[in-house]
Amino acid sequence: QVQLVESGGGSVQAGGSLRLSCTVTERTASSNGIAWFRQAPGKEREGVAGIVLGGGYTWYPNSVKVRFTISQDNAKNTVYLLMNSLKPDDTAMYYCAAGSSAMVAGQFLPSAYDYWGQGTQVTVSS
Repeated sequence: QVQLVESGGGSVQAGGSLRLSCTVTERTASSNGIAWFRQAPGKEREGVAGIVLGGGYTWYPNSVKVRFTISQDNAKNTVYLLMNSLKPDDTAMYYCAAGSSAMVAGQFLPSAYDYWGQGTQVTVSS
C-alpha cells in the first residue's frame, strides 16, 4: 500500500521560507506523479506544485509559480516543496498527493490523485 509521509510544516513570519517534504513509501506506476495541495479553512483544496518522480516535468499554478519550487530526491523517493516569500494567504494545511503520472501530470484535479498524506500545517503571520 502506497503511503505518503509529510513533514516540514510550521509557523513563519511573512517573507520567510519553509521547505516541506513528502516521502513516498512505494514508487509504482500509480504513484509516480506527485503534487502538493493546500486547503485553508472555508476554501477549496488547490494545487500548488507537481512533479513526475524520476523525470524532470513540473507544473505550477500562476499564483505561486515565482515563489514555490518543487524538487525531488530519487534515491529517497522524496519530493520537496520550497516556499519563499511566504504571505499570510499561504496559511493552510498542505497535503502531498500521488497518482499515475499519465493521469495527473500537468493538472491539479484532486479526484485524479489516488493517494494522500495526512497533511502538514503551514501558518504565516504578518
